[in-house]
Formats: sequence, structure tokens, C-alpha cells
Amino acid sequence: MKTNNHEVIFAIVNSGYAEDVMDIARELGVRGGTILNARGVVKADAAVFFGITLHEEKEILMMVVDRDIRDKVLNAIYKEMGMAKKAKGIAFSLPVSDVAGLAPEMVPDTEA
Repeated sequence: MKTNNHEVIFAIVNSGYAEDVMDIARELGVRGGTILNARGVVKADAAVFFGITLHEEKEILMMVVDRDIRDKVLNAIYKEMGMAKKAKGIAFSLPVSDVAGLAPEMVPDTEA
């Protein structure tokens, strides 16, 4: 289905931190995500130039989010998991033009 209301957020963090990123995102209304294992690559001289420590094992968390919470989620990830933290994370979003398989948000039934 065509959509202008969603974005996909990619958060790339050191291995072991994707669940922590997901916890932060859930607090802001993100319902779920997918974690992929990855390996980072960087030239040794670039690591020295930028003053970063090479940590090859990475996790990529992908989350399809409503566009209206995108900025809050990205800012929270940066604040809690950014390059200055142990997670050494980066996050970015891309627009989503079509979505299939997203269930509508379930509202608990309060009638018993």
C-alpha cells in the first residue's frame, strides 16, 4: 500500500547494543524492529584520523516508524547511543513509499 506516513530508521551500533536501541525506540512508540548482524570496515588511517577505535562486529537495527515520531527517535538514539558512547552508533532514516505487512496498532479492549 502506498504511504507517505512512514520512514525506516537504520541504527548501526557495536555488537550487543541493538536491543538497547530498541528499548529506547519503544519508549517513544516504535512497535518493533529487525536486527541484522554486520561487520564494519574502515581504513586504518581513517580510524586514526577520526580518532575512533575499530570495532568490526556491528548490529543494524531497522525500524519502520510513523513519520511524526522519526525525529524524536533519531535524537534519542543519538543522545543515548551515539559515537561518543560505547555503542558508537550512527542512525539515519529513509522515506518509505510502500508498506505491506504492518498490522494496525492494537488498542486493548477495555470491556470485559
